[in-house]
Amino acid sequence: MTDSAFIVDLSLSELTKKLKEGSLSPEDVLYSYMEKTLAVNKKLNCCTEILLESLDQLKTVGSNKECLLYGVPVSIKENVAFKNHDCSCGVVINLDQPADKDSVLVQVLKKQGAIPFVKTNLPQALLSYDCSNPIYGQTVNPHNPQKTSGGSSGGEGALIGGGGSLLGIGTDIGGSIRIPASFCGICGIKPTAGRLSLQGLHPICRGQKSVLSSPGPMARDVDSLALCMQALLCDHMFSLDPTVPPLPFNMEIYRSSKPLRIGYLENDGYSQPSPSMARGVREVKALLEQAGHTLVPYHLLNMNEIVPELLGRGVFADGAATLLQKLKGGPVDPCLKPQIFSYNLPKWLKKIISFLLKPVFPRASANIGALCGVRSVPDLWKQHAAVEDYIHETIAHWRSCNIDVLLCPVIGPAYNFLYCGKVATVLSYTMLYNLLNFPAGVVTVSTVTAEDEEELKHYKGCYQDMIDNLFKEAVSGGEGLPVAVQCVALPWQEELCLRFMKEVEQLVKQSKM
Repeated sequence: MTDSAFIVDLSLSELTKKLKEGSLSPEDVLYSYMEKTLAVNKKLNCCTEILLESLDQLKTVGSNKECLLYGVPVSIKENVAFKNHDCSCGVVINLDQPADKDSVLVQVLKKQGAIPFVKTNLPQALLSYDCSNPIYGQTVNPHNPQKTSGGSSGGEGALIGGGGSLLGIGTDIGGSIRIPASFCGICGIKPTAGRLSLQGLHPICRGQKSVLSSPGPMARDVDSLALCMQALLCDHMFSLDPTVPPLPFNMEIYRSSKPLRIGYLENDGYSQPSPSMARGVREVKALLEQAGHTLVPYHLLNMNEIVPELLGRGVFADGAATLLQKLKGGPVDPCLKPQIFSYNLPKWLKKIISFLLKPVFPRASANIGALCGVRSVPDLWKQHAAVEDYIHETIAHWRSCNIDVLLCPVIGPAYNFLYCGKVATVLSYTMLYNLLNFPAGVVTVSTVTAEDEEELKHYKGCYQDMIDNLFKEAVSGGEGLPVAVQCVALPWQEELCLRFMKEVEQLVKQSKM
């Protein structure tokens, strides 16, 4: 008789050890996770379908115990192609169009002995950090069903946070791995775009190049993320997708223990963090200093201009036309309705509203103006050039501070329902690193306290406008929910980013003993 509860409690490193030595079989592990996942899904509505092909894979997985992920069940986000299954992105028009082959990442996972066994939920059309769509419904938070799991990899966040999976693949264009990791109390990393293959991953608007999307692992602990990256960054992936630079995982950097010079910020100057977001950074900063690392105050450049002009106008360079086309004639999910309302306004009206709001609500004015998109191809090229300039300026600023990595807040705690579509400005905390194309990961470090909730009552925000008020409402009632921090490194330095995340995870663990 297998002890399913014992199996699903094991960490990934413990599980792989037992699978390799043969004290657990891949069958026992897969059936234990299937059972657990069905129970978690009943409560959280986080899965879109069970991949029954996983049962066939059990027959062939037995031969190679040397594989890094031998016998490990893995969950994948709904937009990751798996042969003969839909990638609907929660949009009705995309149903009944099964993928004709596995995405490169799924092929590599299988080659490494992993068993993809379930697909997980996402928000309609992906461009949201909630997790609800008209096909599969709303995913709820594993720590409080009155809160959202975050998104767009919200099904992954909820399933892993609820114990139904121990390793998953998400995608991230504005925080879509990091926000659900923060909301659901797990960890995840958004690598540099291009480090992992994008072949067979379905975006809603292909061809947008200003703010880059990136797939990455989500898990219960940092070692699991590192093992997954090590497994994916292999010759098999480099040969399946020659556009990926053949950079294997550098274990030496991940295991290094030399003291770091760490930049830190509590507030990005564009959106005031919630009390628990800021406290998370302060507490981790103190632990890092005690451990012998050097912490240097760091500030971000030109956020008031960058957020609307490079992030907003970059993602919606087409004035949201592609997105609206995909939703035409189908139902719109309640979590997306406020966004869709503003995207649908005629361009002349957006310009008038932007003009009228400018003296009173400058931030809202700039964001509505950005939804007009770019006027022409030359303007789009200027936009791309401005992004390149900003990346180089940021790297020069980073170098002048002589820092290795950056510690900063991540959006949290988990929101009440129907707020994600109304509070886009706070995405500045995560989306910035998609624009810069820096690897960024999230580690859970604490929980919301009664004092945080008390302090929230006095929250004013950077602009003291309606968006700040909505954010305050969105995060209220969060006592006991997870609190996380964000760790950032320069492009292609995933190993250093993970090493920093591991450091944070260990120091937090020791401080609680």
